[in-house]
Amino acid sequence: MMILRNKILSIGDCSINKDTHILVTGGAGFIGSHIIDSLMYLGCRVTCLDNLITGKLSNIEKHLHKENFEFIKGDIRDFQTCIKICKEIDMIVHLAAIGNVPRSLLSPLLYHDVNVTGSLNIFEAARQNGVKLIVYASSSSVYGNHKTLPKVEDKIGLPQSPYAESKSFVEQYAKMYNVCYGLKSVGLRYFNVFGPRQLSEGAYVAVIPKFIKLITKSEDVIINGSERISRDFTFVDNVVYANILALQKGDSLKAEVFNVGCGESITLGELFSEIKRQQGTCSSYQVVDFREGDIKHSLASIEKSRAILGYTPIVKFNEGIKETLDYWNQMQKKIEYGVSDD
Repeated sequence: MMILRNKILSIGDCSINKDTHILVTGGAGFIGSHIIDSLMYLGCRVTCLDNLITGKLSNIEKHLHKENFEFIKGDIRDFQTCIKICKEIDMIVHLAAIGNVPRSLLSPLLYHDVNVTGSLNIFEAARQNGVKLIVYASSSSVYGNHKTLPKVEDKIGLPQSPYAESKSFVEQYAKMYNVCYGLKSVGLRYFNVFGPRQLSEGAYVAVIPKFIKLITKSEDVIINGSERISRDFTFVDNVVYANILALQKGDSLKAEVFNVGCGESITLGELFSEIKRQQGTCSSYQVVDFREGDIKHSLASIEKSRAILGYTPIVKFNEGIKETLDYWNQMQKKIEYGVSDD
């Protein structure tokens, strides 16, 4: 956190300050709550919209009674809620969505309703209320079956899941709203984000919290497809930094998209070994069938992000794993002592 704060304070030509009113949709969630922490640190006025289906009030609890913070329980699928909440908003960080590729294969209508229609509601509410800029979460999944590595922003393939398609739709709406209405936006294509506060329960848990949960208990891990499958795992502080940069510099752009990753390929086997090494437990893994909708390899080119936003990763993979493990172990101690975080 200290590294992140120092980097944020070092950004020149600051366009967000204590007079800037920023709406964060999905702000009680994993990534959103970390972004809110940094916006509050900068002294911004922050409004958080979240339906609390996957978000937790405990993630933003320390801000609930601050004068420059407001929490509103609501859903982006309700257009009137979006219209009302966007009044007097300067900028929006739009994160509210349903994630997870495998789950989207079972519920394509739900994913379109939340991720596409909900985002359209936010864009239209922003237009009607004169919002200056929207920074929204996209995904590396939009690259689909395009085989080129590393992934470059202007080379995408056919999306391989309803989730990926929904994120692609949002990018297209962002471009259309700029062409037709002049609404400025920055889309950030996240690559496998991990870190403290990431959900660790349920059938569709991301790979790192799933591995951590099992390895810390010396239980065996299931790997889908192959231990050689690779990802560009990105610690959450890097994502927060990219969002702050986009808020600072997005006003000079029109409707751009940028990769947010580390530019480093880590296999699932290497991920398993690093968590096991740092935790010091005895576990093994078993390889099972490949999951439908998943891709085999993903790696970000961050050249465009570096050149235009000034983005470079501030936390390396192994450092991020350490911070995540420290958080996980602290949470387990709280559970042992009967202290709830919900």
